Amino acid sequence: MSLQYYTKEFPYNLKLAAPVVLGMLGHTFVAFADNIMVGQLGTAELAAVSLGNSVALMFMYVGIGFSTAITPLVAEADGAGNPGEAKKVLKHGILLCIFLGLGLYGLILACKPLLYLAKQPAEVVELAIPYLNLVAISIIPMIIFQAFRQFSEGMSQTRFPMYATLLANVLNILLNYLLIFGALGFPKLGVVGAAIGTLVARFVMLFYLYFLLFFKTKFRSFVTQFNFKRIERDMIKKLIDLGFPSSLQVFFEVAIFTAAIWLSGVLGKNAQAANQIALNLSSMTYMVGVGLSVAAMVRVGNQKGLQNFPELRRIGKSVFFLTLVIELVFAAVFLLGKDILPTIYLDVGDPANQKDNLEVIALAAQLLLVAAFFQISDGIQVVVLGALRGIQDVKIPTLITFIAYWLIGFPISYFLGLHTGLKSMGIWIGLLTGLTASGLMLYLRFHILTKKLILN
Repeated sequence: MSLQYYTKEFPYNLKLAAPVVLGMLGHTFVAFADNIMVGQLGTAELAAVSLGNSVALMFMYVGIGFSTAITPLVAEADGAGNPGEAKKVLKHGILLCIFLGLGLYGLILACKPLLYLAKQPAEVVELAIPYLNLVAISIIPMIIFQAFRQFSEGMSQTRFPMYATLLANVLNILLNYLLIFGALGFPKLGVVGAAIGTLVARFVMLFYLYFLLFFKTKFRSFVTQFNFKRIERDMIKKLIDLGFPSSLQVFFEVAIFTAAIWLSGVLGKNAQAANQIALNLSSMTYMVGVGLSVAAMVRVGNQKGLQNFPELRRIGKSVFFLTLVIELVFAAVFLLGKDILPTIYLDVGDPANQKDNLEVIALAAQLLLVAAFFQISDGIQVVVLGALRGIQDVKIPTLITFIAYWLIGFPISYFLGLHTGLKSMGIWIGLLTGLTASGLMLYLRFHILTKKLILN
């Protein structure tokens, strides 16, 4: 088949994915803004935000992973012309996300003692605890926001979550400026100020998305008059059956990056700060893959509702091909900018921290060499995972992600990072290996499964 068989889908795939990419970049930009602003205070403060977020983000993305169950079910109902089913999915999804948000908040607080037991630098832990206390609360509105976001994206309305996230970013940056540095008469709160900015921004993001849906005539009936007294066990089970494996998939991936942060902490605060810079830059480009993953999930889910499996396979592969092209560009940017990009995060001219800052920048530049190559693997694996969720295939992909990250990737990271001279580079080589294994196995799963659907 000619390339045009796949490339003709690029414009629509990009149109659908672009708002999701901008919205997801918004979530990452909150951390990006925190890192840059807190980095001006010193490497210990930057490492503290990294450590606090390593716990909070791990649980937050578990919640996000669970909420993705809403999107393919809504997309399938929308493709089949069944609005009643789509509203039913949203109602039960909101209920589950409320309880999940509260549960994740409790788990984050329960994990705080682990920070003292994981051989992290003492000064970093002392700064990270108050930051984590506030960021943990923000998980609750964040997960509820996800229920509305996943519904909106399942209905192919990807712009509203983007608008909400962009507003939250502007607010977060403003509050960071006022509260981290004590500008315009506000108290100077340092890392705690960054946490307050994140907390307020996430509440505003939730309420703004709800009002956007409420004031749009097309969606008002979906987001009003919920009867929570009438709960259907079959729908709860369906969401859990899809959502729990999806949350495990996200957990296995996020947890290995969390492990990388903690392994870097064993090597010292400068290694941990460098790891955070490389990780934050990589997460920015990863969000492009996440946006394309949603496009794959929605479009594949629509075709599943129509029972058009040859078209489902073609559209899925067109998104994979588009992802490969984009990620190759990102890899080139990382290779060419590895020595410049880390300087955004730290004040090179600060005489009090100049030695530490220069060491962190040099370490981060080395890590970006590896990050350049895992852009490709990371992008492909998350997009194929989205396509598989669109087919509502989640159990085998969950096993695949566990094998790739924890039986292949983590042992390599641990050995090369702590038992060889590669240190931080070794940790990231392990990450690259795990992501590559995941991408290859997930693509093979999609290839085999879609062939079976067509033949049957």
